[in-house]
Amino acid sequence: MKEIFRVAIYLRLSIEDKDKLNRTDDSESIKNQRHMLMEVVNSNTSYNLIGEYCDEDLSGAGTFRPEFERLIKDCENGKIDIVLCKSQSRFSRDMEIVERYINNKFKEWNVRFISLSDNADTENPGNKKSRQINGLVNEWYLEDVSNNIRSAFNSKMKQGEFISPFAPFGYLVDSSDNNKLVIDEVACLVVKDIFNLYLRGYGYSAIAKCLNDKNIPSPSLHKYRQGIKLNIVSNKAREEIKWNSNAIKTILKNEVYLGKLVQGKRTTISYKNHKIINKDKCLWISYPNTHEAIIDEDTFNKVQLEMKNRTKPRGNSTVHLFSGKVFCLECEHYLRKKNSSKHQYLVCSNNIICSNKSSIRYDKLESIVLIYINKLLDKFYDDVLLKENVNKKYKEIYKEKLISLESELVNINKKIDESEKYLKNLYEDKVNGVVSLEMFNSLVSNYEDNKARHSKQLDAVNKKISIYKENIKNFDEEIISKYKKLGNLNRVIVNEFIDKIYVGEIRDNIRNIKIKWNF
Repeated sequence: MKEIFRVAIYLRLSIEDKDKLNRTDDSESIKNQRHMLMEVVNSNTSYNLIGEYCDEDLSGAGTFRPEFERLIKDCENGKIDIVLCKSQSRFSRDMEIVERYINNKFKEWNVRFISLSDNADTENPGNKKSRQINGLVNEWYLEDVSNNIRSAFNSKMKQGEFISPFAPFGYLVDSSDNNKLVIDEVACLVVKDIFNLYLRGYGYSAIAKCLNDKNIPSPSLHKYRQGIKLNIVSNKAREEIKWNSNAIKTILKNEVYLGKLVQGKRTTISYKNHKIINKDKCLWISYPNTHEAIIDEDTFNKVQLEMKNRTKPRGNSTVHLFSGKVFCLECEHYLRKKNSSKHQYLVCSNNIICSNKSSIRYDKLESIVLIYINKLLDKFYDDVLLKENVNKKYKEIYKEKLISLESELVNINKKIDESEKYLKNLYEDKVNGVVSLEMFNSLVSNYEDNKARHSKQLDAVNKKISIYKENIKNFDEEIISKYKKLGNLNRVIVNEFIDKIYVGEIRDNIRNIKIKWNF
């Protein structure tokens, strides 16, 4: 009786083909692999096809492939006699995987492996060395590809190009240049609110609660509603993912909002080991003025200083006005806030040992500090000088932005000139018969697409330049007249004026209070 072999064909493609109209379609490569393998199956009467296993758009560098895993499981369970592939590299490019399955486990499970284009066949004992050599060549290929990709990404980062597929919250990837960020007009307002709330004394949790109470979508939900599909690992439905303290802290620390790209913070161990590791800060790649800033440098620096100095608020509360700024004059320990049924107090955190035993009422200290600040304003306020300083500061900011934009303009015009030369050379090649008419039309179409993209970029940059020039010419920012005399304090004002406050013990009914100013 003729023996019948149960055959499984395995197909794999590692990248999306351009010949696919839809992601769910089969690529031409997969169709070709299937056709080649089915010819072998149909021409051999002892072969009985029991299944097709197809991994498309997945790498052959490991076993992270659902159909590959299913194939291996069926082989182990004795459902398959022969695994048929176009080439050994379609099965795997990883030498470790080749050795484990093709040269070992398949033999243990009585499974024969055959690949057509490189003549690998485990039934042929003399074939093992060639299979191992193929495995090594495939592994070297993977390593070269990995190194080339890392090198290309590093080069892009060093040139100030954005390389992530997803933009940080507050930005979008430019539709005409996927290595550039543009402002997300909706999300950028939320980013500004987060920075402002933090400077007003709100903690991370309090800001998150504030945003959730206003039904402002979290970053992942905002992107999802824009049609951007992020791989979010969560046991909650996407619509139920809310703002949290980690999201707020991440935004407050991110230099991207200054118009700066800081990339290359993390990497994987190798192309075979995908564990993510953090890189030393000295190895990060930083590039300034790559896109429009959402937060000005002064505000960003104030937030970083506040994050460093602030004591942590409890729950969803906000930090008090003097958090992280009030210290004991006697022992220099910080003053802790305490509440009673009527008032709030500040008391030395070291008062068990320290001689400064008496607390000070919070509202009394606030009144004293307000009086001192207003005295300073009465003495030093000069609206003419302040106006000059503000004008000077903002004009310098606008000039820096102009320099960056004009540099961008030069680069775009350079690309346009190169495209014009390319078109001229292309036309000459067509006349001389170097390129066919079909190729010429295809290349001209690409040229027209690039021309349209550069034209849009040119218009956008010129528009920004004209706005900034107008601002420099007519800048007449209103001076912050509220600082002429203050009616009450807030966290922003305290941070602006005060470095530290020292509260001494009461001696002869007098308490010594010293204020260390920021100037």
